[in-house]
Amino acid sequence: MAADTTAPGLPLTESGPDRPPASLQIRAWLARRAESVAIPVAAVIAGFLIFSLFLLALGKSPLAFLDLVWRGGFGSPFALQNSLQRAAPLLFAALCVALPARLGLVVIGGEGAIVLGGVAAAAAAQPLQSFPALLAVPLMALAAAAAGAAWIGMVGALRAYRGVNETIASLLMSYIGLALSNHLIEGLLRDPASLNKPSTAPIGEAFMVGPLPGLDVHWGLGIGVLACLAAYALTERTTIGFAARIAGGNLRAAQIQGLPVGRLIVSFTALGGACAALAGFFEVAAVHGNANASLNAGFGYTGILVAFLARHNPLAILPVAFLLGGIEASSGLIQRRMQLPDATVLVLEGLLFLVVLVSETLYGRFKLFSPHLWSEKRGAAQGMSS
Repeated sequence: MAADTTAPGLPLTESGPDRPPASLQIRAWLARRAESVAIPVAAVIAGFLIFSLFLLALGKSPLAFLDLVWRGGFGSPFALQNSLQRAAPLLFAALCVALPARLGLVVIGGEGAIVLGGVAAAAAAQPLQSFPALLAVPLMALAAAAAGAAWIGMVGALRAYRGVNETIASLLMSYIGLALSNHLIEGLLRDPASLNKPSTAPIGEAFMVGPLPGLDVHWGLGIGVLACLAAYALTERTTIGFAARIAGGNLRAAQIQGLPVGRLIVSFTALGGACAALAGFFEVAAVHGNANASLNAGFGYTGILVAFLARHNPLAILPVAFLLGGIEASSGLIQRRMQLPDATVLVLEGLLFLVVLVSETLYGRFKLFSPHLWSEKRGAAQGMSS
């Protein structure tokens, strides 16, 4: 009996189970890719329409809101740079969610890792004051990454070896991390000179990370882009990434096949935590100059939305983070011009997140995006014609 060489999910040709023509394969490939773009875009539009009802209930114009979002986030060179600055930590925060998601895990504790990473970087800077910046700054980044990896890696260990739900564990660990950071900033690591706003001692001007060439945006953006590219290469172009996708598809089957599921879970959660902590490092080394309460800015929670909108694709995280960064960058302008609370943007993000979660049920339901359903439609048409 001849082997079936038909590509998975593609209809057969009239001549039998031969390989489909190239044009049909291209259409099928485009259809699958279009689904991953069309549904999130539709979810964003639907979320804004619902948000528009909220604005109308407050007596505000949705069109005026959109205009201010455009002007505040994308309408000028200054606005673009501000959006890119906001997007930089979102890249790292989204990777904290996207990497474990390759194994089917839902980790939402990036906020704690971000703050702990910032505190670790600020603490590491103090004994390194006599070191040259070229050595000290990477060591600070390494300390931050190690803190984040250990913190979120513990979530993975609890999931892999004790069966603790990673969503609940990561959320609780985030609260613990925030409390621990506050304790350190206001206690053991507090700079006595910080009176009104407790903070650690300054890291020093020599250890501050400068802007990218030609941009008024710190190097966190460039490293974040490289991190997304590296994450894509890891998950899509390596045997480790392939093993993670297998485990994410069916954890029990992966265990039966002998894959090191426990090590994969701990490794990917730790890597995600390290990425989130780097966001804290750049907030300290490029923005604030020390660790303080401003580290808890909600980047970890917005990163969850970025990751889900991007469907955990590291490459798609890049434009989505820029979009969400632009929306957040416009919040101040919206507050001043429309007399709305600063939390209005958080309402929009919350609605978008809910709609995105609901839209997950739509994948695979439309024949336009499902090549495996094309043969059924075609066969029915041929039956009617005969």
